[in-house]
Amino acid sequence: MAESLQLDGASVKIRRPWGVFLLAIVTLGIYYLVWYYKTNRELAGYGVGDSPGLSLVAITLGGFLIIPPFVSEWRYYRRIGEAQARAGMEHRISHVTGFVLYLLALILLPFEAVYAQHHLNRLWRHRAEEAQKAELGMRG
Repeated sequence: MAESLQLDGASVKIRRPWGVFLLAIVTLGIYYLVWYYKTNRELAGYGVGDSPGLSLVAITLGGFLIIPPFVSEWRYYRRIGEAQARAGMEHRISHVTGFVLYLLALILLPFEAVYAQHHLNRLWRHRAEEAQKAELGMRG
């Protein structure tokens, strides 16, 4: 079960990274598409990125044009890194590592989902901690 949080008026979820991986395998990739849309929507709600639907179309139907899925995945990891930078996190996701894991997932298994979800969880927990500190007057 994923833990839901309300951050800056946006709803986000802390999911188990290996749960995402297993659900993507068991559902033959359908959950991966749902997860990809939802995480892009969470990032858009945080102010990074603007069209989770377009990102989903790029990795599905865009595959017929070959290039769009690669661009979408590359930008996805950049968006996570940008959100982490906005949150003031020092150790951010490597969009290059995420993209390489995506390339490996094309032949193997979707390990990039574990990597991305781990970093998203860190981001959402960090934001929740900072919001809590602000409420307690520990932040200016």
